Amino acid sequence: MASKVASPGSGRIATTHHTMESPPQRKEIYTYEAPWTVFSLAWSNRIEQNSQFRLAIGSYIEQYNNTVQILKTKYQSQPNSEQPTMQIYSACEIEHPYPCTKILWCPEGKAAASGGSGGANNLGGRDLLATTGDYLRLWSVSDDGKGEGTLNHKREALLINNNRNSEYCSPLTSFDWNEYDPSMIVTSSIDTTCTIWDINTQIVKTQVIAHDKEVFDLAFSRGTDVFASVGADGSVRLFDLRSLEHSTIIYETKHLEPLLRLEWNKQDPNYLATFKVDSQSTIILDIRQPCTPVTVLGGHAGCVNAVAWAPHSSCHICTAADDSQALIWDLTQMSKRPVEDPILAYNAEGEVNNLQWSSSQPDWVSIAFSDKLQILRV
Repeated sequence: MASKVASPGSGRIATTHHTMESPPQRKEIYTYEAPWTVFSLAWSNRIEQNSQFRLAIGSYIEQYNNTVQILKTKYQSQPNSEQPTMQIYSACEIEHPYPCTKILWCPEGKAAASGGSGGANNLGGRDLLATTGDYLRLWSVSDDGKGEGTLNHKREALLINNNRNSEYCSPLTSFDWNEYDPSMIVTSSIDTTCTIWDINTQIVKTQVIAHDKEVFDLAFSRGTDVFASVGADGSVRLFDLRSLEHSTIIYETKHLEPLLRLEWNKQDPNYLATFKVDSQSTIILDIRQPCTPVTVLGGHAGCVNAVAWAPHSSCHICTAADDSQALIWDLTQMSKRPVEDPILAYNAEGEVNNLQWSSSQPDWVSIAFSDKLQILRV
């Protein structure tokens, strides 16, 4: 498919109060148009020499056959312009059964990078991608050697839950990849369970009944032992892999309304962000003070669909919603007074389905709306 490019004037960024510490020199917005509705998306944690970005996006098509595209960027000179324009193009397509509920690239492995244990040792130097849907799948992506910036892909593993007695497969709603031990992935399912996988051996390390109803999302804290989950029973639950006999409920919605998504602040792991189904607000929790939110972020006129903490700052967070807005908030003073207004607002051209903040290049946020992926410099 030919790459599609939007000029930096597509969409609108408005500064509502003060900006973050390093305001951008110029507003940059780049758009890729897919042949289907874009739902799942993820930034690669590797930085390529010949491509400023590498991302994966997943289709949302209400049928069995779906697609994952690996996107890269290149600069091309334009007529009547001294500056080359960055173009986003599809470097690889992967056929995927059903829509991906989530996509993640393999983290670099902070423990391994610092000389500790862990790591996906059987993967060599390939860039690994994981997806969830009906099952957990692992894919490797590598240069195809044609010198055209295109990629090859290979399915490395199909990890099936250890319930061999049933033909029924409980769909996986989400997963998280441990940054400190990349051999470990935890998945959540509508069957109320969370499953911890060792992707080196491709076997289940342990499985817990996490909630009373469907589990919708989960996230690791900083480190290798603690993760949290949210679900249809309206609770946020904390688990420690060293002691899985019990979990800790740190928050419940007032009328047990379902909680849809969960994001852990990796710069300050005392804080979590979550939101209810069909809610216009984002809930910020402090695990040291359970049961009561430390603040609630409003600002949206539509249902919140995604939230992402800044990977380089402990006090900035981005939310996105059906009102076609992505809002960045400064939470520095949230323990002293309510956070009423975002510091930055971006108006997209449609309801924002998903949002990711790049950990390897933290000046950039990506959003998905309709059939478009947009990359924004913040």
